[in-house]
Amino acid sequence: MNNNKPNRRHFLKASLGTMAGIMIIPRHVLGGKGFTAPSDQLTKAIIGVGGMGRSHIPYEGTRVVAICDVDQLHINEALALTGKDVKIFRDYRELLMQPEIDVVHIATPPHWHGLMAVEAARAGKDIWCEKPMTRTIGEGIRVVEEVNKYGRMFRLNTWFRFKDTFYGLGTDVKPLKKVLLSGALGWPLKVTVSGITGYDWKFFWSGRTDLTPMPVPSNLDYNMWLGPAPYKPYNEDRVHSKFRGYWDYDGGGLGDMGQHYLDPVQYILGKDHTSPVRVEVDAPQQHYDAVGSWRRIEYTYDDGCKIILDGENKDKDAAFIEGPHGKIFKGLKSDIPSINKLIATLRDPMPQIGLFSESVRTRQKFALNEMNGHRSATIVNMGITALRLGRNLEYDPVGQKFINDEAANRMINQPMRAPWNF
Repeated sequence: MNNNKPNRRHFLKASLGTMAGIMIIPRHVLGGKGFTAPSDQLTKAIIGVGGMGRSHIPYEGTRVVAICDVDQLHINEALALTGKDVKIFRDYRELLMQPEIDVVHIATPPHWHGLMAVEAARAGKDIWCEKPMTRTIGEGIRVVEEVNKYGRMFRLNTWFRFKDTFYGLGTDVKPLKKVLLSGALGWPLKVTVSGITGYDWKFFWSGRTDLTPMPVPSNLDYNMWLGPAPYKPYNEDRVHSKFRGYWDYDGGGLGDMGQHYLDPVQYILGKDHTSPVRVEVDAPQQHYDAVGSWRRIEYTYDDGCKIILDGENKDKDAAFIEGPHGKIFKGLKSDIPSINKLIATLRDPMPQIGLFSESVRTRQKFALNEMNGHRSATIVNMGITALRLGRNLEYDPVGQKFINDEAANRMINQPMRAPWNF
């Protein structure tokens, strides 16, 4: 397969065309407003059709032509939504060989994200990946390299930096970005992410430490579900809706919600190109297998900006953003007089592409892509590394490695179970 050849759907017909003297009218014109002909849609395949994969079967400008899952029950449920006219695969590598697929949506547990994204890029597919982008920092570095090497478009599936109300904060991100760009709060800034400021770290994703082996159900290919993860005997708590509680596959509430909460913070602070230089943790000792809770995680950038994850909601008076000259609380409340009038006078941030089908067709990077997505995933994975080791860590955001800590650096590039590798 020629991985570098242009995809046949990458370019839109900009206007009416002619062929052999006959005017060709696009079917979306004939169909009226809102109609998109199947030939004008991007084709999409979904790897992992559990709850998240099924919920994204409809997506503007795309149609599903193939699905893949290691659980037959998931496939059956997906077929009820897609209809029977889709190809079915149980090995994603066979799906990636299909030339008619434009976009691959990776909706598996996170321990598969990096490997699948790299192989999709090599197969000439554009990539839509669930969060967290990768389970380790090293996997993220590799995804960035391969996506750019093969000229693919990449979307990470969290969207709060460019649309929608930002969870419980009571506002979208745009006015916050405008205030910070204006310098009205001063510098450096502190951002607190806690229940007080509208967020829930979901400690119910903590895992169990008393798992016993169970028979593998006949509908599940457990060995393929594990893939590159270390072999552990099957227990129903490890898979599907409960996998987030185990380090081999995710990172609990921090892995689940970290990029949702922290990517917009990275964006408003203007840190898309870098990472914190220090992470400090206050937490009980973590189990080697099961994710536990934590009390506080604090990140510091080289310019003094901080991100505080307050797991205990201890700071009852916390502002979401605090600077030397003012604070902003939930709902855009502030100690800056007439904050809304000020926001109305400020310039808007640079526009972003918020529809992945547009990114695919124009070959312009999506708002949250492999580059800035990797940096916000790194914030999450720095915290997970510090939690698992039980100590504070220094980090080099240029070399993308921990400073004077070999155990931490070994967690950047973790071995994969044979035969899986990049």
